[in-house]
Amino acid sequence: MGKFFANLNLVLCVGLILAVLIAVFPDSGYRPPTGDLVNGVLQWLHVFFGITWIGLLYYFNFVQTPTMPTIPAELKPGVSKYIAPKALFYFRWGAAFTVLTGLLLAWSYGELVEALTLQPSARLIGIGMWLALIMAFNVWVIIWPNQQKVLGLVAADDAAKAKAAATAGMASRLNVLLSIPMLLAMTNAH
Repeated sequence: MGKFFANLNLVLCVGLILAVLIAVFPDSGYRPPTGDLVNGVLQWLHVFFGITWIGLLYYFNFVQTPTMPTIPAELKPGVSKYIAPKALFYFRWGAAFTVLTGLLLAWSYGELVEALTLQPSARLIGIGMWLALIMAFNVWVIIWPNQQKVLGLVAADDAAKAKAAATAGMASRLNVLLSIPMLLAMTNAH
């Protein structure tokens, strides 16, 4: 059993198989919102990627950033060279796939234009979508380029690294702030 749980890819594959079995088993109670299996899979993926993205956002802001000053200097490279780059990979791609599946979902519901233009019929989901789009912009255009400097993935002197850390930190905290109303809008729209 230990070998099974030590293999993340195998655990993910078995989890995926179990989810598919639940979705196709006739008496499971699984019912996609529109009755369309493709829509149901899109919704499921949207939630999965959203949990990945926002979970890592909260990890960075609630755990890693506040803890880093207390970590002895000789141990900090373990975080900055190994943990942070990997977490940032899943963070930025979680953001991208959350937005992509969210836009596809809005399109499948027939409310993409209404949501993006904040029409009354789709205003709440539209507010959530705009907040998520701002947050994804922050991830890809502000946080990630600055984190590359901080982590030494892009050449930068100490002053540029300090400025990049402050800029990325502010954008990340803005995303925490925006995530709260975004989650309210997303979870109450449908």
